[in-house]
Amino acid sequence: MKVLFDHHLPFALAHGGLQGQIEQTMAALVRRGVEAEPIRWWDATQRGDIIHFFGRPDRTYIDLAHAKGMKVVVAELHSALGSRSGAARFAQKSMMRLTQALVPSAFTAKLAWDAYEKADAFIANTTWEAHIIETMFDADPAKIHVVTNGIENVFFCPHVGGTHLVCTAAIHPRKRVVELAEAAASAKVPLWIVGRPYAESDTYYRRFLEVQKANARWIRYEGAIGDRAQLARIYSEARGFVLLSTQETLSFSALEAAAAGCPLLLSDLPWARSAFGEHASYLPLALSTPEAARRIRTFYEQAPTAPPGFKPLTWDEVAVLFVSVYEKMAL
Repeated sequence: MKVLFDHHLPFALAHGGLQGQIEQTMAALVRRGVEAEPIRWWDATQRGDIIHFFGRPDRTYIDLAHAKGMKVVVAELHSALGSRSGAARFAQKSMMRLTQALVPSAFTAKLAWDAYEKADAFIANTTWEAHIIETMFDADPAKIHVVTNGIENVFFCPHVGGTHLVCTAAIHPRKRVVELAEAAASAKVPLWIVGRPYAESDTYYRRFLEVQKANARWIRYEGAIGDRAQLARIYSEARGFVLLSTQETLSFSALEAAAAGCPLLLSDLPWARSAFGEHASYLPLALSTPEAARRIRTFYEQAPTAPPGFKPLTWDEVAVLFVSVYEKMAL
């Protein structure tokens, strides 16, 4: 069995959890004895049995793969869609149906909605995402497989605890690090934010630096940390982990913190509850800064006595699940 991995956005153009997901999945499959490699778009001689596509390929892509005798697995992240309200999703589904009925297919082909009809299997990171794929795109439930993200072994370490909370996230409006910093400072809760912006010229990043500088007693920021062992120690020595983002599919940071035994405080969104259930605390996004500060303070005070939390899978365990999906496709 040979699996080819593809994605439409070069890693050099944007950083984030998806890059780690692709790289770690390939590496774990290779350790398990599966031949896996990225698609070489310039190599007309490259062959494979399965294309594992991260994103949504169009109908031509899938048809050409099938013509070459290759199956296609679609692993698309639905961070925004999965975070919308039920009413918003209903309106979007209605618009999709209306567009498909009235607009010529040549114009809708680029939207690639029919990928969920043509592809051979679909990967969802959570049961909530599986629900989104089935209800929004009418995908065959038999083709949907829930495979969570794995976590590197270095993060499975004893939790020591400490006096500060930690948040690891890109400095971006979607991650709401400015709002989190303001609430933590208001609550007089020490918070260490680890991450970097997509561009240092970004106005949200400059606003974050202003908030951090004005509240340096409570908010610590030194940029991103690339050393995985050091990051694992930071989780281990933190009192708890906080992520109040508006959109996620399944946060790598939250999984890493959970592996290190950190109590979790997450946005009260379906992705989080479907992934962590009772093993996390939740905070609604619509709260005012004073109310958010009060809830963060409560979490901070209760974190040392929190029961043992959620333990994620390792990448090697995730590879076993993927091999099972691939083998079912070969039947």
